[in-house]
Amino acid sequence: MLSERRLEVLRAIVQDYVGTEEPVGSKALTERHQLGVSPATVRNDMAVLEDEGYIAQPHTSAGRIPTDKGYRLFVDKLAGVKPLSGAERRAIQNFLGGAVDLDDVVARTVRLLAQLTRQVAVVQYPSLVRSSVRHVELLSLAPARLMLVLITDTGRVEQRLIDCAAPVGETVLADLRARLNSRVVGRRFADVPPLVQDLPESFEPDDRPAVSGVLATLLETLVEEKEERIMLGGAANLTRFNHDFPLTIRPVLEALEEQMVLLKLLGETADATMTVRIGHENFHEGLNSTSVVAVGYGSGDEAVAKLGVVGPTRMDYPGTMGAVRAVARYVGQILAES
Repeated sequence: MLSERRLEVLRAIVQDYVGTEEPVGSKALTERHQLGVSPATVRNDMAVLEDEGYIAQPHTSAGRIPTDKGYRLFVDKLAGVKPLSGAERRAIQNFLGGAVDLDDVVARTVRLLAQLTRQVAVVQYPSLVRSSVRHVELLSLAPARLMLVLITDTGRVEQRLIDCAAPVGETVLADLRARLNSRVVGRRFADVPPLVQDLPESFEPDDRPAVSGVLATLLETLVEEKEERIMLGGAANLTRFNHDFPLTIRPVLEALEEQMVLLKLLGETADATMTVRIGHENFHEGLNSTSVVAVGYGSGDEAVAKLGVVGPTRMDYPGTMGAVRAVARYVGQILAES
């Protein structure tokens, strides 16, 4: 365990290195921070921090920089995240509040996160697996062709075409629409199948094949969306941090192009708590020089998806965590109100 004084020295090193991009020396620390001890004591504390792997010396006769282990301790010991100003909060609310549909919400969220943090923003679409049914619409496109429209509580819309063996009358269609919605609205996807399995038997024998076809398509829609959708933005921000990446940023960009990598980066949707993975804590080798800050968002107490940012380990962690958390909260409010 580090003493509180050495923790203060580590915090000062992290803050200075993030702010100046230059290795930090003991003289600079004592001049910039009220540490209450002599430069000799600070040098001793820095030697201990280096011996224990929290800071490192990148060049001979240079100052020190935090290691992944140092950043990890800094984040774990944070007293709190940096709050956004009133102007920033109003700007977020106004920008996201202008969205017209779910795609627009996600696109605006990506742009906003990238601008606020000056990092790469990653936003997962709300998971169908964790969604509830808001409404089921049935439309007649031709005498024997229907369209099923499934609307979720998170604003996601799924459309499917259904070809029936015989024409379906408007009366039957309206009856089926009403009965379906009375059973499934407000229900989680996993709860729907047993609620509708006996529905065909309540219709006339001639209408049952069409009803069964609609139900089969609905149930397929509820379970088939295994591949989650991700939107990414702000990759150009990485070019501002070229010197933070050993050799080149190419491995980082290549990793960010892979959908499954992004999903694993964000973590399990069910986990709504904020996660910060630093450097080699990231499973993908191409991302070993980056940090990921992610949090769940949802229309209620439960997360339906995650969002976050990817940037170099030399990151303003309190500010980034504050921005990510604030944006997630506003996105959740918008989904709840939509």
